[in-house]
Amino acid sequence: CFQLYGYCYQDSNDIPDTLTTITELGSPLEMIQLLQTSWEDRFRICLSLVRLLHYLAHSPLGSVTLLDFRPRQFVIVDGELKVTDLDDASIEESSCTSNSDCFMEFPARNFTLPCSVEGRCQSMNEKRNLYNAYRFFFTYLLPHSAPSSLRPLLDKIVNATGNHNKHVTVICTEYLALELSPIPSVNSEFTQKCVKSANTQYRRVPAAFIPDENYRCWPSYHHKGCLLSVFDVNEAIEICDSYSQCKAFVLTNQTTWTGRQLVFFKMASNHIVPDPDKITYVKVTD
Repeated sequence: CFQLYGYCYQDSNDIPDTLTTITELGSPLEMIQLLQTSWEDRFRICLSLVRLLHYLAHSPLGSVTLLDFRPRQFVIVDGELKVTDLDDASIEESSCTSNSDCFMEFPARNFTLPCSVEGRCQSMNEKRNLYNAYRFFFTYLLPHSAPSSLRPLLDKIVNATGNHNKHVTVICTEYLALELSPIPSVNSEFTQKCVKSANTQYRRVPAAFIPDENYRCWPSYHHKGCLLSVFDVNEAIEICDSYSQCKAFVLTNQTTWTGRQLVFFKMASNHIVPDPDKITYVKVTD
């Protein structure tokens, strides 16, 4: 939730005991803009949402549901999703006498939850939050342009969330495991002078950079060039091979929040300059 910096009570002419709060500043959530960002940034937003869901399901007050669970109720703060409006939050689990009383209706599908012996719909607050997170966020932000190695796990998580097959705690655990997956490890191919792929061969040029020869790609961390994140040099080769205009790429010493390395992809290697913090790979032509 939003970070609360302070609050004060004051009387106004119209409303007595007025409460004023001072909170951190966030950016409005624009789904179209989010779809144009990198997969890692979108995954970070989903990960922060899962952590919020876990907190709501296990809060000190009990299970809390957000009755108005829509993107406009959230903002982005330092790349993470935070809820701003808790006016429609509720800790009341619906009462029931039979399972038919635990009917949840959504635009795309409906669910019926079990009625407990205590006369309460089991996990209704948690399930409502989880499905709303699925239909408003996960289904849009997670699968699109995800790393191929993670897609089977992503499909499993997204489908389980949409089908109510799992609880928030299990989903949170799987997300945390997924968070660790993109973290790169030392790859022996970084030490090789020449790297081969299935179709092409690349010459390794240490301490070198290509300042120009940019082309645009999507999604890119740089609006005037093609700057993407990779797990290792093999993924960089795979990406370069997939672009007909790519003739070289440059490994930087910068990483994303998940630890993936940022790489510039270039359409030529005519002008290479010294740079101790970068490594250039040039496609070898016959």
